Amino acid sequence: MNELLDVLLASLRDGYVQVSAFVAVTVLAFGLVQYRTDGALIAAIEDNERLQVLFGGLLGLTPGCGGAIVVMPLYVRGTVSFGTVVATLGATAGDSAFVILALAPEAALYAYAVAFAASVMTGYLVDSVGLGVSRVDAAVARLSPAARPDGGTAVNGGVTPNPAHDYCGPAPTHAHETGPDRRSRILTPLSHLAHVAWWGAAIAGLVLGTIYLLRGGPEVALEVGVGFDGLFTVVGIAGAVLSLYLYLIGRHYVGEGEIARARDSFTSVYDTLTHAAMETSFVTVWVLVAFLVYEYAVLLTGVNVATLAAAAGVLAPIGGAAVGLIPGCGPQILLASVYAEGGLPFSALTANAIAQDGDALFPLLAVDARAAVVATIYNFLPAVVVGVALDLLWGPVFGMAEFGFGVL
Repeated sequence: MNELLDVLLASLRDGYVQVSAFVAVTVLAFGLVQYRTDGALIAAIEDNERLQVLFGGLLGLTPGCGGAIVVMPLYVRGTVSFGTVVATLGATAGDSAFVILALAPEAALYAYAVAFAASVMTGYLVDSVGLGVSRVDAAVARLSPAARPDGGTAVNGGVTPNPAHDYCGPAPTHAHETGPDRRSRILTPLSHLAHVAWWGAAIAGLVLGTIYLLRGGPEVALEVGVGFDGLFTVVGIAGAVLSLYLYLIGRHYVGEGEIARARDSFTSVYDTLTHAAMETSFVTVWVLVAFLVYEYAVLLTGVNVATLAAAAGVLAPIGGAAVGLIPGCGPQILLASVYAEGGLPFSALTANAIAQDGDALFPLLAVDARAAVVATIYNFLPAVVVGVALDLLWGPVFGMAEFGFGVL
């Protein structure tokens, strides 16, 4: 029981400091751009249909998941294409980008450039020729006929797709609605106080998380104190608990009842801060679920996916791509750390960079699970092709070492 509790507390702590604090900063950065430009960023993406895929890839390429998280609600409301979603998720490096940029900057430059090119190309192909997406969509629907968040209906064992999710082009617009702003003498001021405290934890978590990455992602003891390990634990658990409160209760009392929805603009800096906090809290809940599932699976089975990928030889890039299928940034950060220690070839790192969706997949999973699964499949395929090609060609053609390339 002590070990199970340790995993729970460590997952709460690590999920917040290693992931959520960085997500908060990137989501806030894009929100402030929206506020300062009065919605020009999203308007530019929505109005330039031919460049949407490229814009999505560029947003996904930014370290962390904030840029990609901006795109997912745009697809939900129907103003960007499914190819844009594929390109964004494929180019997303998530928070593992911070690890590789700190420990292997040259490898990061090559890996993420390849991931960007492959993802944008795949996105344009999806939008222009379809690549059989409708068939994959129907197959995914048959696997779970009772769970179709997009509203499709089953007819004679088949699927009648909802026209709002035409994967070959933009869907009809869904109007954004701000959630109910409830009032309570106790919960309203408490929720605003929790929101302010959450940002205090986010700033502290960002500082601690940056130090953690610069140190190479060392083991951090689960303890309470004024040292690095103690502050890492206290800030992480406090931030995670505040995130859970804001997601479950607080968002209804600060005017952000609806989550995973695009905002055209913001009325004030505080409104921008509130939206960023609520969106990040929503992502945090899913990140914690992913962390707990992964950590408990490792604890109960003894299987370490990063170790398996390292021992796979020529199959290593397939293993790296398979790790990328796991939602969230936890397993990807682990794989990036293993690469930096010389335990993985460059081909596996690149395949993982293409296949992983970071935390940006969570908003889409919550609102349209079928689209999220289909997009993940379409990121996995180029990840395997590019990864295996690099494994076969990287050393012989470019004369660079497969293991440890670019590691400081």
